[in-house]
Amino acid sequence: MNEPSRGAASSPVLSCRTLSKVFHEGGQELKVLDGVELEVKAADLLAIVGASGSGKTTLLQLLGGLDQPSAGSVSVLGQDLSRLDAAERGRLRNRHMGFVYQFHHLLPEFSALENVAMPLLVGREDPAVAAEQAAALLERVGLGERLDHRPGQLSGGERQRAAVARALITGPALVLADEPTGNLDGHTGERVFEQMLELNRELGTSLVLVTHDPRIAARMDRVLTLRDGRLEQTSDL
Repeated sequence: MNEPSRGAASSPVLSCRTLSKVFHEGGQELKVLDGVELEVKAADLLAIVGASGSGKTTLLQLLGGLDQPSAGSVSVLGQDLSRLDAAERGRLRNRHMGFVYQFHHLLPEFSALENVAMPLLVGREDPAVAAEQAAALLERVGLGERLDHRPGQLSGGERQRAAVARALITGPALVLADEPTGNLDGHTGERVFEQMLELNRELGTSLVLVTHDPRIAARMDRVLTLRDGRLEQTSDL
């Protein structure tokens, strides 16, 4: 696979065309996504809102190449994910995409430093360089005193800040976040979100964020509502 390029600022980092997803359960067909169209450019801040069960998490999984659509296509940095094999999609995700979830998904047996350095190590970065970069980013998110702590020794907010650092350690073109503050109290969630925005602006990373919090959605550049399987422009925030 040729290494994708971020290209000019006007080129889309992410695009999907006529994206659909159908699940089959008990002989029934459930169409969750129905011809979704989306384009995200460099440094875009996009919030996706919608009712519970509307398919927001399913959409993020398709955008990240973690699941296959029933129809349509997803392209990241000009690479059509459907044309890549599993190993190629994995390399694209590791180098150019970051993921933040409602629950941190840190590996419990590793320290904060090791968790954050992991994407660099998977990409075969020199371990000393990976550790140095992870330590610097953890310092940025206020965890400079917690480098050797395992997730079980961190508070909920600290774990989520470590997860944000892990998502951004490779300087990805795109971060996909699924309710990243949904499991935190208001004050802690606000701090985590502020740090996401700060690092996002500094790195020029595009951010696509699913949220139920209208205060967070209102601070993004664009807000789209997923309704009846399609994305619609939101005007009531």
